[in-house]
Amino acid sequence: IKPLVKLERPHNLPLLSITYLDELEEKLGGASTSDKTLIIAIVNKAYVEGDKSMLDLFLDGFWLGEGTRDLINNLLLVAMDQTSYERCEFLRLHCYKLETEGVDYMGEKLYMSDDFIKMMWRRTIFLRDVLKRGYNFIFTDIDVLWLRNPFQHLNLQQTLDMQISTDKFRGNPWSESHRINTGFYMIRSNNKTIALFDRWYALKDRATGLKEQDVLQILIQKGFLRKLGMRVKFLDTIYFSGFCQDSRDVRAVATVHANCCRGIAAKLVDLTAVVHDWKRYKSSSANETSIFRWSKHDACRRSWKN
Repeated sequence: IKPLVKLERPHNLPLLSITYLDELEEKLGGASTSDKTLIIAIVNKAYVEGDKSMLDLFLDGFWLGEGTRDLINNLLLVAMDQTSYERCEFLRLHCYKLETEGVDYMGEKLYMSDDFIKMMWRRTIFLRDVLKRGYNFIFTDIDVLWLRNPFQHLNLQQTLDMQISTDKFRGNPWSESHRINTGFYMIRSNNKTIALFDRWYALKDRATGLKEQDVLQILIQKGFLRKLGMRVKFLDTIYFSGFCQDSRDVRAVATVHANCCRGIAAKLVDLTAVVHDWKRYKSSSANETSIFRWSKHDACRRSWKN
């Protein structure tokens, strides 16, 4: 990725400087707020094709959610291949094509396969580059439904460096004992977070058989966040839930992640059920809401047997 280039004026011209933006900087700037904050999601061909694609379902969440429609203006969709980039452009979203020579990121990358692990590390180095450009962001997997504006439940001050989702919430948002999930987190750009990503990615070649999330988990357990002086909050599943642990309160939930699931087909089935649950809740009376229950995630449970 090319840095910004600033041309100094020739001596015989009036005082003038011209800043040429590279493509990524242009795309980040186009999607971000005035304080350089945006939402980033990454897709490939497997997530944009089919009768009802994962991308379609992801965007449905923004349409059906409470206070989420305008957030689409701050979403940058990063495409790993030409097909997903063309689909993004067709939908008139903010789109950026992430070029990686000699690697095919088009097909589905089954959980913990070699290609899956490679794609997760490619994602990590890209997000590090975004931080180095001074942008804060929420990273969200495509299999996360946004049912409410999550910013309502995030600390937007500069006092926190990172806020990250958990598979199961243990009660103390500051406890490093949580099992993290890198499918949804908010991070601020500063020297501490950039140092974290530098160290995280530097361990890639020594982490055979581990995905990037596992390596970050190890860094947390070894106290690396404290060593950097980072303030990190682990998010409560009542607001930032997933299939590992459903939100206890449909009146509060902001996001639902198809974690604890293997394969796109199973995720599509059970996330579609979440959409139906959400529509049922929205049309229900107060009495019905008090006895609301999420549908069982049966397709995801069965996915581990295949």
